[in-house]
Amino acid sequence: MSKFHTTEVSEFCLEGKLLDFVIKDGYNLKGLLLQTTDGECYVKLAKHLRASFDLRLPPGTWLQVVGEKKHDQKTGEVKLKAQRVMAASPDAATLRHKDVHRENVSVSSSSNAKPKKATILVCQKSDCMKRGGTGVCQALEAAVSARGLESEVTIKGTGCMKNCKAGPNLVMPDKTRYSRIKATQVPALMDKHFGGDSVDNEQDQESKVTCLSQAEC
Repeated sequence: MSKFHTTEVSEFCLEGKLLDFVIKDGYNLKGLLLQTTDGECYVKLAKHLRASFDLRLPPGTWLQVVGEKKHDQKTGEVKLKAQRVMAASPDAATLRHKDVHRENVSVSSSSNAKPKKATILVCQKSDCMKRGGTGVCQALEAAVSARGLESEVTIKGTGCMKNCKAGPNLVMPDKTRYSRIKATQVPALMDKHFGGDSVDNEQDQESKVTCLSQAEC
């Protein structure tokens, strides 16, 4: 005997204004909270969108979301799961086809685009956080601020970097990977990659970095 299914599955496409990101456990991105013409709604992000979604998008950004809609005909519950997220505008203008889950997306015209920031990637998974990742993130933010690099450097949390036992893990803008990083080593790293006040201290600063890549860990 076949089982009677009460869930109806269909595709959906909606536009709305970003209200907030929905994050679990303080670092795990799950979905988006949007303001649409029908009110507020929650849209879960597919896995391939979560790791690369640009968390710097400001609230109020207009987005177009395309994905799968599940409607439980018995309970009336509706679940939305995004497969694509694109920039949009209130008047459906020229920004429809720019994927916002790619890094450094600008929702302004290309002629007014700002220079791209250098991005430091920091693993936000639980293993890295337990090994001191929170302190590393705080030290990076402090180092960026102390050097006046807020307009040039951004810090972005990522999904797992596949080197859990050697956490915390981070990747500098030139793609150099670092593992087993301690918060106390962050100033030396910043001076190495963005220039320090004293060239004479360079060798001493580099000696504080215990692991330059996953291959060396």
